[in-house]
Amino acid sequence: MGFAVGALLVSIVLVTTTWLLARGYLLDQRERSLTRQAFADANVLASRLSTAGTEVGDALGELVPSGGADVVVRSGDSWYSSSLDVGARDVPAGLRTIVAGGSAGTARVETPDGPALLVGVPVSSAGVEFYELAPLTELQMVLRTLAAVLGAGALAATAAGAAFGVWASRRAVQPLEQVAGAATRIAGGELTTRLPATDDPDLLAIVASFNSMVDALAARIDRDARFVGDVSHELRSPLTGVVTSVEVLAARRQELSSRADQALTLVERELRRFRQMLDDLLELARIDGAPPGEAAPVPLTALAREVLVTTGRDPGLLDADPDEQTTVLGDKRSLERALRNLLDNADRHGGGPCAVHVQRREGTVVLSVDDAGPGVPVEDRERVFERFARGPRAARRSLPGAGLGLAIVAETAGQHGGAAWCSEARGGGARFSLSLPGASR
Repeated sequence: MGFAVGALLVSIVLVTTTWLLARGYLLDQRERSLTRQAFADANVLASRLSTAGTEVGDALGELVPSGGADVVVRSGDSWYSSSLDVGARDVPAGLRTIVAGGSAGTARVETPDGPALLVGVPVSSAGVEFYELAPLTELQMVLRTLAAVLGAGALAATAAGAAFGVWASRRAVQPLEQVAGAATRIAGGELTTRLPATDDPDLLAIVASFNSMVDALAARIDRDARFVGDVSHELRSPLTGVVTSVEVLAARRQELSSRADQALTLVERELRRFRQMLDDLLELARIDGAPPGEAAPVPLTALAREVLVTTGRDPGLLDADPDEQTTVLGDKRSLERALRNLLDNADRHGGGPCAVHVQRREGTVVLSVDDAGPGVPVEDRERVFERFARGPRAARRSLPGAGLGLAIVAETAGQHGGAAWCSEARGGGARFSLSLPGASR
């Protein structure tokens, strides 16, 4: 659009300037030509009037002006004309004054046949004023043709400018669109995305730098994921040994003193927390290190009902649409883990779940868990989904968990093309929601 407007403005300026200069030049040349012609005809008339006894009307009748012009002659108070179409009425008063003063002059006038140039010449030797009216119709047609040609040229230039603008903008914007699209896919987890190779020397450095950056980013993420996975796996062996030893001690708890029993209880609690943290780290490593697997239809209503039953919770907590309306495409195990984390989070921090909602909203399915707790402050509603984020109340009360449960929920939602967020429930507690794209019905 900018190229088209610029081309139009430049075309208008050039067309207007060209037309005005051409019009001025052609009119000036035509005026000079007609003035010379008028002087020549005036001399012919003067030579004929120099013959004794020749009347003005007779001399004018024998005069044949060039170019089809008409002649008006004033002799004293009498006016003579070579045509019935023109006469004293066609001679402006200003031009009469100039010619009466002994000077030649010109004036552009409008006639029923179009514009015309009137040239006045004083003929002192014969005592008459000579006026020759020459039509400018031909010149007007030339100027109109010139204007049409220039206008067509301006339109053609504007169209060419618009076409060039579209081509140039596409050429300039296409690489940016490719970069933006690739960045969006990479942010969505497609770390194999790269910019296509190009032969454009202006883009070679950009493409190479972008692809190198993505390679480095993918390598870093893969390395970090492997590190977390390796550490978690390496910790499992000694943890299993410690757990086995603690279980042996717990089997002989009645033989322990009260202080030893308290210590054993504390160790068991910390081991459960440690084991849960390792499981969460392994799950995060799996999500970070591997692309989404093959998606299968998963009805979230049926999944929520199944999880409530298997975890010993009341199935009456479920408020859901029918299964066929809440089906999504995804990994059932990951979605089940995310829902369990939401329920466990409500148990630990919100006084337990009081409602589980599954509804279809346009093209998405939203799964929400309401708890009976005090809610989450607005300023913390995004932070709670960060890894190792734990609220101040959880830290003070030494609640179990390492702050990875909601992070897994958010990562699972992102891996499935959805989102997770926290809001206020109707009863005043917190509502944690998981939104996923609905399967086509």
